Amino acid sequence: MSGFKRDWSGNAKRRDGPKPAPKQVVRNAYTPMFESLRNELDEHHDRRERIVKASRDITALSKKMVRKIESKLPANIQSEVDSRLAEIAKLLATLAPEIQGINRYRYARSLMCLEELVEALTFAHYLKTQTLISHAELDPIIEDLARQGAAPEDEVMADANDTAGTAEKPAAPPPTAADAHTVSLTQDDYLYGVFDLTGEMMRFATTSTALSGTMAGGQAAVGEDEPRTIVQDMHELGTFFEMLPVGSGNRFQWEKKLEVTRQSVQKVERLGYDRIIRGSERPKGWIPDLSSGDQGQDEELE
Repeated sequence: MSGFKRDWSGNAKRRDGPKPAPKQVVRNAYTPMFESLRNELDEHHDRRERIVKASRDITALSKKMVRKIESKLPANIQSEVDSRLAEIAKLLATLAPEIQGINRYRYARSLMCLEELVEALTFAHYLKTQTLISHAELDPIIEDLARQGAAPEDEVMADANDTAGTAEKPAAPPPTAADAHTVSLTQDDYLYGVFDLTGEMMRFATTSTALSGTMAGGQAAVGEDEPRTIVQDMHELGTFFEMLPVGSGNRFQWEKKLEVTRQSVQKVERLGYDRIIRGSERPKGWIPDLSSGDQGQDEELE
């Protein structure tokens, strides 16, 4: 039946004839208000997409940074770290104007990259100094990174090495109108990043022990016979988090990260115990299976 189509009740209806004129959009006193809200919502979605994209790039770069506890990283590794930091600085500079004022908290869930950046920087600092950098020391470093990313290409990042390691550096000059936009680090960003640091330390301890046959550690302190190892550092971090009250953010996320931290501490403990008790039985390069909490029971059956 050419020229016909059926309605919802199955009756044929013709499509011939002129199409009805489009309905006139009715405007009233409230129309401009809703149009303004529509534009604001569109702007919000566009801004969030830009933040998410930059956040993913920063996360990817942060995961590729750093690896031996010593005061100075090898030249090739330090060069790679500086290169990653330069790329991260540019991305932070693009983010800075988008997350000023209330937007810093409005888009907090889209800024998970800052946790990854905290993890990378705290781990780099730990490898150089075997200490945990504080929030007060790390916040100005990330702010400076954002400012450096907005600087002209011909300016050299003279303090890139300090950014990945020590926090002792000259105070930055007061911001001007040109560099007023920067990226601040919240307490939650810092704490969740340090939570993730324990997982990185666990993987580092496992790999370095398999390759060297000894637990990673620095030089012995004055008055001590043996150097402090990564096992002791993990104990201190784990105790630190156990004493803290639940964070002000998502309680489920906090408890989940705390449980992962407990598992990381236990894995490093088992690694240390196994090296001392059964180290002579293990071939060089042997890596224990740390995926199960019943490792000790399984070995008793061997």
